[in-house]
Amino acid sequence: MSETEQKAVCPYAKKCGGCMYQGKEYAGQLAIKQAQVGKLFRSFCTVRPILGAQNPYYYRNKVHAVYGYVKGSVVSGIYQANSHRLIPVESCQIENQQADQIIMDIRGLLVSFKIKTYDEDTGYGFFRHVLIRTGKKTGQILVVLVVHDPIFPSKRNFTKALKKLHPEITSIVMNINPNNTNMVLGSREEVLYGPGYIEDELCGCRFRISPKSFYQVNPEQTEVLYQKAIEYAALTGSERVIDAYCGIGTIGIAAAGHAKEVIGVESNADAVRDAITNAKLNHVDNIRFYRDDAGTFLTAFAAQGEHADVAFLDPPRAGCSEDFLAALIKAEPDRIVYISCNPETQERDLKLLAKKYRPEEVQPVDLFPFTEHVETVVLMSRVENQP
Repeated sequence: MSETEQKAVCPYAKKCGGCMYQGKEYAGQLAIKQAQVGKLFRSFCTVRPILGAQNPYYYRNKVHAVYGYVKGSVVSGIYQANSHRLIPVESCQIENQQADQIIMDIRGLLVSFKIKTYDEDTGYGFFRHVLIRTGKKTGQILVVLVVHDPIFPSKRNFTKALKKLHPEITSIVMNINPNNTNMVLGSREEVLYGPGYIEDELCGCRFRISPKSFYQVNPEQTEVLYQKAIEYAALTGSERVIDAYCGIGTIGIAAAGHAKEVIGVESNADAVRDAITNAKLNHVDNIRFYRDDAGTFLTAFAAQGEHADVAFLDPPRAGCSEDFLAALIKAEPDRIVYISCNPETQERDLKLLAKKYRPEEVQPVDLFPFTEHVETVVLMSRVENQP
């Protein structure tokens, strides 16, 4: 064992597979991620030193647990990496501790109410998962009970019992997922308590977060990431900004106070609804949201002769499609600020943009301590007089 390694203190580290860097000092983890980003991008542009977390523990504000049986007893936990083997977990070093305790207490309620957990192999049972979202700054807690069918005979008493154990819970939602699928959430929902969402604050703005909406899991480091992205955008108040893959509008709303106009594009209907609400919540009236595929929207945008000064990109792990990148080039923003949770697909996309856009700088930010994942934000500038 090298000097940068320590004995893993998480008892689930080897079984779980979620935290690849358990047992390594945090400084050593950052060095690995810095080297990973450097290898991918140093031939393109300057690679800044990685921005690490002040506290790398208990940062996840979104916690998901699977429920099932192990040796005849109800357990909660996660699936082992690359399998459907349920690993019972009592607490996790990177998850919100309140959320972990709620998950444990729900396990006890399932026994008390004689509620059967769902078995994916047989298709029998009722209770599947729990998803918990917490507001870092507001303290609000949303508990989503994922069940196999809508008939929950004891739901009122179950909700009351859960609220008695955890009065800090601000909303409880029942999500119905009848499908034999890897997707955690189904399409139908019923609010059992509270408004059915939580709110949190990020970059001085307030955001509504619904069960299905995307919201970064590490809010402290997300602020670091988004502040760097807005800095790269170099907004003066006169710019027209495109926020592609805008989710619930976090980046666009945070940037709107520095821009003339922001246009957010997102394909998820729940996220768009939240984004519109979030703009009103923050009294931002210079931002518009469209529910559309980002590539389709930009193609039409460019075809109408429209132009954007700055484009924010924050795509999923798969990165951007070639059609989207072609549409982006046609829209001709002066600067592209590309945020990614997968530097490998980001590096691929940069190559496709290279004829028209020059990468200036990449900033790695560690949003996911103890895992192998790293977030990066790249500033790209349009190259003039290129064919």
